[in-house]
Amino acid sequence: MEKQHYLLLDGLRGVAALMVLWYHVFEGFAFAGGTMIETFNHGHLGVDFFFMLSGFVISYAYDDRWKANGLSVRGFFRRRLIRLQPMVVMGAIIGLVTYLLQGGVRWDGTQMPFHWILVAFFLAMFLIPAYPGASYDVRGNGEMYPLNGPSWSLFFEYIGNILYAFFIRKLSNKGLAFLVVMTGLLWTGFVVFDISTYDMIGIGWTLDAVNFFGGLLRMLFPFTLGMLLSRNFNANSQQPKNNRFWLAAIVMFILFSMPYIPKSGNISINGIYELACIILVFPLIVWFGASGKPTGRFSMTVCKFLGDISYPLYIVHYPVMYLFYSWLIDNELYTLGETWQMVLLVMATNIALAYICLKLYDEPVRKWLANNKNSKA
Repeated sequence: MEKQHYLLLDGLRGVAALMVLWYHVFEGFAFAGGTMIETFNHGHLGVDFFFMLSGFVISYAYDDRWKANGLSVRGFFRRRLIRLQPMVVMGAIIGLVTYLLQGGVRWDGTQMPFHWILVAFFLAMFLIPAYPGASYDVRGNGEMYPLNGPSWSLFFEYIGNILYAFFIRKLSNKGLAFLVVMTGLLWTGFVVFDISTYDMIGIGWTLDAVNFFGGLLRMLFPFTLGMLLSRNFNANSQQPKNNRFWLAAIVMFILFSMPYIPKSGNISINGIYELACIILVFPLIVWFGASGKPTGRFSMTVCKFLGDISYPLYIVHYPVMYLFYSWLIDNELYTLGETWQMVLLVMATNIALAYICLKLYDEPVRKWLANNKNSKA
């Protein structure tokens, strides 16, 4: 019997991708002006929502295939690579193009030798991270993937997939619940006591020890919590609920729009707020979304479109943002009021680019790879 499809969750994944994009607009103003992100400063939580949805969907799609369908670890990895890796490669290509358009220089103006740019490009295609201070850190700010910063989350997503295939999927519900609690406690302590000194959850983007450990916890907790939700959710309980997508999207927007909350001594109140979103609100949104399905043509079309472009949008938008950040710095512009026309152009360009990549590259390549896999089987 064919499994139920969570169209509403697809749409919410697209909403999260759009909110990450919107967050990066304001990150650009802060980066150009040397200030903190003061507007929509919780937008990076879209990544944590991705991790939770990933755990939910992977558990739902694969948990029963290992025995019933004889799914092998190799087969699982092949499926995940086909799903994720083509857009990782495209993100690296677009990142290379936009970096060269910027003149091939670091943020401090240092001209980078072309051979180091090529090294960064080839490593990015295979998702091999750069360590801080490496000669191929072509932007000079310590990103794992200096040609396409958000690829860091794919690095941890792959780790989550590896842990799932070899270990987590074998856990009983009690064992999985124990893992959720333990990773949750570690992550809570990490965030509340501000081990990263960022005073927020936005960690994992660079390869120092604190970011690696923090990024691992940042992925593992929502990923395993998403799995636990999936295991205890009845997929046949979906009911036609046309307004649920819009209600959930509004709640997410409000959560991400809340103002920054200053620290109290050594305690990160801002981090506590973001933890509350992940621990308390995101599971409710996922459950709320999974138990309903849109019925109106417009809602269904929006959910499908946003779901389809969500991953391409996330993985290709940041190279365009690098150009936007450079433009802001060159023109000394630091507010939305001064740049709203350019912001609209950037948003539209990223959405169009994601859709073009989806239709002309990602879907055809994944179809070819899947058919090639089947022909060899």
